[in-house]
Amino acid sequence: MTEIVPVEVSVHLPAAPDDVFRYLTDPARYVRWMGSEAALEPVPGGVYRVRMPDGFEAAGQFLEVARPHRVVFSWGFASDQAASRTKRKGGEPDGASAMPPGSTRVTVTLDDEDGGTRLTLRHDDLPSNSLREGHDIAWNTYLPRLVALAGGSDPGPDPHS
Repeated sequence: MTEIVPVEVSVHLPAAPDDVFRYLTDPARYVRWMGSEAALEPVPGGVYRVRMPDGFEAAGQFLEVARPHRVVFSWGFASDQAASRTKRKGGEPDGASAMPPGSTRVTVTLDDEDGGTRLTLRHDDLPSNSLREGHDIAWNTYLPRLVALAGGSDPGPDPHS
């Protein structure tokens, strides 16, 4: 079996790390760049749950919270989605059966850079190449929305609307 390479995305934001940190830990700020609802308890063991406008939900828990430079949370498909997911062609599991709540790990680091913040997101433990590809596309869609928001622009409607 071939090892699945983690997704890694890095962007520069025109805001201080503490400002960016709040967009990762405050539910009202989080849904301005990703999702339509969020339940976030940014303490180790606290709830991480984000619902997208199309009904998809990511679920896990916060593993590490070191304000303002690091946030680590587990990630997977909400268990109530298991019944609605099917197997992909070739028998590869898709959705909750392949990636249950909390089964993968997302690490976000925020470093001071050029008067703003270098955000690096790494998503580890993805169970298949198709899920890796999907999450690569998703993070590369949503993080630029966060960049726009941190710069004072309206990122527009969520692409999953």
